[in-house]
Amino acid sequence: MGDPIRILQVVVNMNRGGAETLLMNLYRNMDRSKVQFDFLTSKPGVFDAEIEEMGGRIHRIPYVSEIGHTKYMQALEHFFETHPQYQIVHAHMDKMSGFVLRAAKKAGAPVRIAHSHNTSSEGGVAARAYKWVAGTFISSCATHFVACSNKAAKWLFANKVNKAMILKNGIESEKFAFSPEVREQVRQELGLSSESYVLGHVGRFAHQKNHSFLIDIFAQLHQEKPNAVLILAGDGPLRAEIEKKVEALHLQDKVKFLGVRSDITRLLQAFDMFVFPSLHEGLPVTLIEAQGAGLPCLISDKITQEVDMGIQLVERISLENKSVWIERINSVIARNLPRHIPSFSLSNNGYDIKNSASWTEGFYLGVLR
Repeated sequence: MGDPIRILQVVVNMNRGGAETLLMNLYRNMDRSKVQFDFLTSKPGVFDAEIEEMGGRIHRIPYVSEIGHTKYMQALEHFFETHPQYQIVHAHMDKMSGFVLRAAKKAGAPVRIAHSHNTSSEGGVAARAYKWVAGTFISSCATHFVACSNKAAKWLFANKVNKAMILKNGIESEKFAFSPEVREQVRQELGLSSESYVLGHVGRFAHQKNHSFLIDIFAQLHQEKPNAVLILAGDGPLRAEIEKKVEALHLQDKVKFLGVRSDITRLLQAFDMFVFPSLHEGLPVTLIEAQGAGLPCLISDKITQEVDMGIQLVERISLENKSVWIERINSVIARNLPRHIPSFSLSNNGYDIKNSASWTEGFYLGVLR
């Protein structure tokens, strides 16, 4: 039995985003005597300590926004030239993966994987134009194409869609199963009464997640349902702006900002409904987790249908009309469904992390043969 093969995962940082959470879930469930993950990052992240504990190495180069394009290209090229041991480079930076894979190709890395986790770029006009340029290198510099959904594949690999493999964003399903005891405990910790009806959201405070829309809906709902509470987990550039909006509407007693949480499995137990009005998404892991916890999910119709696991928990609604959202929320409240889902629904739909991890392990070992 030789040493494990070491895969280089390329990300900006290892914080609790969707792609990063998936990577950690895969990593924890891999046979690490065969496959080991190392990371090329630009910033420290919350998972760094755990990665090192599991035997992973973390390399760091400054990000393009800190040192500019030319120096970033030089840093990437220098990294790959001085680390020829990486036979497999797996990039998770959406369009920016183009630059990473170009440098890896130049240095002779034989397997170069582009992984699409989204369906649109973030940032202003200049940032998006820059990312577009980076994205043009993907089809000529990647040897393999992976995406979390068909929609995400179409977005990043325009002319290579037929070559893309879909790797579903698996979760550790047994951790999400509904528990009345945990629900009671978390609701006490959050100071929620048994009468409170809790709408929950987990996501970065960024334009894509559409928090402003969510606050508008909640403000209207609260007039009809004074016992409604909105819980927001996550952090990000727009958090202060959303907090101001909540204060302006005098809802600060009814909207709780929890920041970044490491206990999403527990938090979901305390919610009564998951509301997710994103403007675009790849395939959000949080929505798989919410269904795993048996939560009714009201989501925008901009999110791929593939996220629905067919257990009658997901309803897709247009962002054009806020009153439809209120009406649907009210009808879910009125239905008051029990929180139990069939235990095989995640694995039958391919969202159990053990399946995802064994597929990924087989894929890595197979491409080197």
